[in-house]
Amino acid sequence: MRIGMRTVKTAIAATLAIILAEWLHLEYAVSAGIIAILSVQNTKKGSLQLAIQRVYSTVLALSIAAVFFMLIGYNAVSFGLYLLIFIPLAVRLHVADGIVVSSVLVSHILLEQSLSFFWFKNELLLMAVGAGIAIILNLYMPKMEDELKRSQQKIEAIMRQILTEMTQGLRNQSEYLDEFGLLNQLKGTLDYAQEKAARNLDNQFFASSHYYSQYVDMRLVQYRILTQMKRHLVSFHHSSEQSMALAEITEKTAQTLDEHNTAEDLVAEITTMVHEFRSSKLPETREEFENRAILFQFMNDLRYLLEMKRDFYAEFGLKEKEMTRGR
Repeated sequence: MRIGMRTVKTAIAATLAIILAEWLHLEYAVSAGIIAILSVQNTKKGSLQLAIQRVYSTVLALSIAAVFFMLIGYNAVSFGLYLLIFIPLAVRLHVADGIVVSSVLVSHILLEQSLSFFWFKNELLLMAVGAGIAIILNLYMPKMEDELKRSQQKIEAIMRQILTEMTQGLRNQSEYLDEFGLLNQLKGTLDYAQEKAARNLDNQFFASSHYYSQYVDMRLVQYRILTQMKRHLVSFHHSSEQSMALAEITEKTAQTLDEHNTAEDLVAEITTMVHEFRSSKLPETREEFENRAILFQFMNDLRYLLEMKRDFYAEFGLKEKEMTRGR
């Protein structure tokens, strides 16, 4: 049985919340522990946002309940009418996560049959203690940069394999063409990296770098381009002078594919190739025409793939270098 970090933090948060609530002489101190359990989240921002929502929902719940308790009395009907108003209002105000916890605190008022300041203060402090302890413990989050770096390396390794395979296909070695296995593997790795990048961003209160998220977004676009390039090759049958030249630049792309490669030289090279392709002699047969059209589509997709990397590096490459130096 494996005990995860969130489980450990949840147990500690509940324990500390109950101890602190008892030290403050709060009634129903165990409720602070329950609130702490429900407030520990996977990210720092998630925990803070949830705590703010629950404090807001508690104030709202106590206010609505107080009205019904004063008008109708401390009974089940009042509690039911409170829920009838509070739940849709909480949903409308985007604080629905606080419905259960706030209603538990309202039930304390119902049981004590008192609207005194003491009980309002008691319930608000229970919320503050439980949510506050959860936020403090959530300030510790394991660093994810190493895991994200490993994901980047895996993404790039798979992309190099795909481009190498496409190189072989352009040289009319179609027996080497895998169906879409590598592309599916790439998509799975990208989805995993995207989730980790989003969590990493949510664990930074003050950092403004979106590098990893933007990196994964760029690779996701390239994945879609590679999928289209793969479809082109399925219809390609005969090698030619143009396909050999295109195979060479595809191979270069595979060999130099790296997070820190600007792709400037490759973009310039393939742009020149596009111009030469357009000015070359027209095909003489239908089969040659179809193959030429496939190669032209493949070439434009490859240029777009390289331009995506060039533009990404222009915007984020230098920033990432500065971040690395600062670590």
